[in-house]
Amino acid sequence: MHLTGFEGRIALVTGAAGGIGAAVVTLLRASGAIVVATDLEAPASEANVHAFALDVTDSAAVDALVARVEAGIGPIDLAAHVAGVLSTTSVAETSDAEWRRTFAVNTDGVFHVGRALARVMAPRRRGALVVVGSNAAGIPRQAMAAYAASKAAATMFVRCLGLELAPHGVRCNVVAPGSTRTSMQTGMWADADGEARVIAGTLENFKSGIPLGKIAEPADIAHAVMFLLSAQAGHIAMGDLYVDGGATLRA
Repeated sequence: MHLTGFEGRIALVTGAAGGIGAAVVTLLRASGAIVVATDLEAPASEANVHAFALDVTDSAAVDALVARVEAGIGPIDLAAHVAGVLSTTSVAETSDAEWRRTFAVNTDGVFHVGRALARVMAPRRRGALVVVGSNAAGIPRQAMAAYAASKAAATMFVRCLGLELAPHGVRCNVVAPGSTRTSMQTGMWADADGEARVIAGTLENFKSGIPLGKIAEPADIAHAVMFLLSAQAGHIAMGDLYVDGGATLRA
């Protein structure tokens, strides 16, 4: 199936400097979209890519960036919110500052971007937003309470946003990856056997393995994002698509 609905349209991507975000930018460019790529430090500019620095925890900065793009580049019709941070401390060891840092990016950031886009997309009665969440939003994880809770909150926010915007022709969906070959994932591996342990699962941590026998590549997640942004997903709203090789034993 050839995905359509991208040619000449402006697509905002947060967390675009690497990993899943960079993979989304690559696919959007290849599909003919004009990409606005953002991260804490502006990603590299390329043909049909406008790069900006953006801290999604700063609501005024998000509003300003959206206004700048709308005024200087054109209407944002598509968006992939990928920006996120990891937290791997036990509840007892999680400081107030760590809890707030995790929620500031993973939850507040989704709110700031979603609200800013709602304000410009709804009046035009068109648009699509995909937020990259996590399968940790749907299953408990040891030493990941702040991360899992922040992703769960963000997921419900997107579904509520989707309910509000659907009557205006704007679709909001979530892609929930599992273990993916990014710096966030590999940074948790203590040695060369880290990937094998993730695939096999760890009974002592009550963590299931990955039935497909492999971790995801960033492009695997990016392809799911592209589908939900495409015209072919035109009747999908408020979805929560798990892309984790079956690790959470749910769709």
